[in-house]
Parts: sequence; structure tokens; C-alpha cells
Amino acid sequence: MATVRHAEPADYASVIAVIDDWWGGRPMSAMLPKLFFIHFRDTSFVAETGGRVVGFLCGFRSQTHDDEAYIHFVGVDPSQRGSGLGRELYERFFAAVAPRTVVRAVTSPVNEKSVAFHQALGFEVERVDEDYDGRGEARVLLWKRL
Repeated sequence: MATVRHAEPADYASVIAVIDDWWGGRPMSAMLPKLFFIHFRDTSFVAETGGRVVGFLCGFRSQTHDDEAYIHFVGVDPSQRGSGLGRELYERFFAAVAPRTVVRAVTSPVNEKSVAFHQALGFEVERVDEDYDGRGEARVLLWKRL
């Protein structure tokens, strides 16, 4: 069983070392800046088993919308998927952002497993934005009312 705790700046190197492998070799590490491990520690989490990172979630309370929070990036070691660890990370985030009432996230339309996971957690698809992260960079916009 994994131990989940708040992220620390020293965790960044361990997360970045595995992130591309966890995405099947896709270059994802540039999407997760270290600032989440420094400035958003109370809403970012790391899961470990035997001193090895097996999951993480980085998010924050919206500075623009007082009732919203945003999950920026989540990863679970492929060997741990289906164990409930992803759900535990999300539940920790939901508790950390209270009393916020809406949580938002985005994922790629090709990542059907991510869309299905979010829907299983009660997220709804708001829409698919074809140019969300720049021209031709489509994203599925998800939201959940807590």
C-alpha cells in the first residue's frame, strides 16, 4: 500500500525521472514545471511505496474563481493502475481544496482511459476545445461539482 503525502521540492526529480516512461515514452515532462512542488505543496501530492514514487497529483485553488480548483497533472505508475491509488490522490485533492465546490481538469482526446477514469470519479465532459493548448492541440475539458 502506498503512502500519500504532500509534495516537496525534493520530489520533483523523482517524478520527472519516471513521467515519460509512465506515458509510454511520450515526452510529458515539460508539462510539469517544478513550481508545483514549491508553490502548490498544500494541493499537490506524492504517493510512495518503499521509498519509490508510484503516483503524484499536482493542482491548485483557482486565483480567479473563488469556487474552483484545478488539477494540472496526475500520474500513477502503470504497475499500480487499478489499485485505487488514482482515486485516493483525487480524494486527497478534493479535501485539500475545500470549501471549493468545482474541480476542473483537462486531458487529451486520445487519452480515452483518462476520460473514462475522470467520468468514473464523477467528472463531466464540458466540451472538447480543438485549440486549447495552441493550434491543433485539442483538450477535453472536464469538471466535477464537489
